[in-house]
Amino acid sequence: MTLLAVDIRNTHTTLGLLDDEEVTAHWRVSSLEGRTADEWSVLLRGLLAERVDEVAGVVVSATVPAVLHEWRAMLESHFGDVTAIVVEPGVRTGIPVLMDNPREVGTDRIVNSLAAATLHGGPAIVVDLGTATTFDVVNGRGQYVGGAISPGIETSLDALGRRGAQLRKVELARPRSVIAKNTVEALQSGLVFGVAAQVEGMVARMIAELGLPVEDVTVISTGHLAPLLVDDCACFTVHSPWLTLQGLRLVFERNS
Repeated sequence: MTLLAVDIRNTHTTLGLLDDEEVTAHWRVSSLEGRTADEWSVLLRGLLAERVDEVAGVVVSATVPAVLHEWRAMLESHFGDVTAIVVEPGVRTGIPVLMDNPREVGTDRIVNSLAAATLHGGPAIVVDLGTATTFDVVNGRGQYVGGAISPGIETSLDALGRRGAQLRKVELARPRSVIAKNTVEALQSGLVFGVAAQVEGMVARMIAELGLPVEDVTVISTGHLAPLLVDDCACFTVHSPWLTLQGLRLVFERNS
C-alpha cells in the first residue's frame, strides 16, 4: 500500500510517499496560507504525477489552521475515495501525553515522539530543527513528558537582518571556523555553532533532569536544517530525516 504523509509546518510543508515503511519519494513546498484547496490539488497532482493513482491513504499533521482547512476541503473534493486521517484530538496515537494541557502540544511533536518511542525506544530526546527548534522528551515507558521550544536558525537569521542596521541576510552555511574573519562568516558562525552549543546544552540539561546516564538516552536529530548541525553536535546518536513521516505512518496504521 502506498501512503501519502503530509507534515504542514509554519514555513514549509513536507510530503512523502511511503511504501510500507520506506519513504520512496518526498518533496518540500511552501506552506502558503493563501493557497486554495484547488491550488493544493493541482500542486499535489503535479508532484505525484503518474503515481497519483497509487495513493491508497493520506495522513496529515498540521500546525497552520488556515492551511489545514484548505487541505480538508481538497481531500474531500478531489480525493474523496482515498482514506484520509488528520492528526488531531480524538485520533489514536498510542503515546500518552503527560502535559498540563495535552491539546496545546503541536501534532508534529506528538508524531515525532511516537516515531522515536516506536522505532528507537525510550528514553529519547527528539531535536527537530526547522522554523523553530523543538526538543521533545519520551521516557522509558514511551510517554511524552514535555520539552522546549526556541527560535529556529532561519528565524534568528531573519530577525538579525531586520533589526541589525549593518547586518544582512547571508547564506545559511557552515563557516570555515568558529572565529570568523568577516561579517558574513561571523553571522554564520554565531548561527550554526551557536545553535549547536545551545542544542548540546539543552540536551545535557534534559538528561540531567531525567536523572539518567547519558549513554541510556537516544538523542535523535530531524528537520530540514538538521544536516547543518549533525557533524557539530556530539550529543546526537541518531539522525532521522524522515522521523515525522514515519510517525505519521504509525498514526495512520493505528486509525485506518
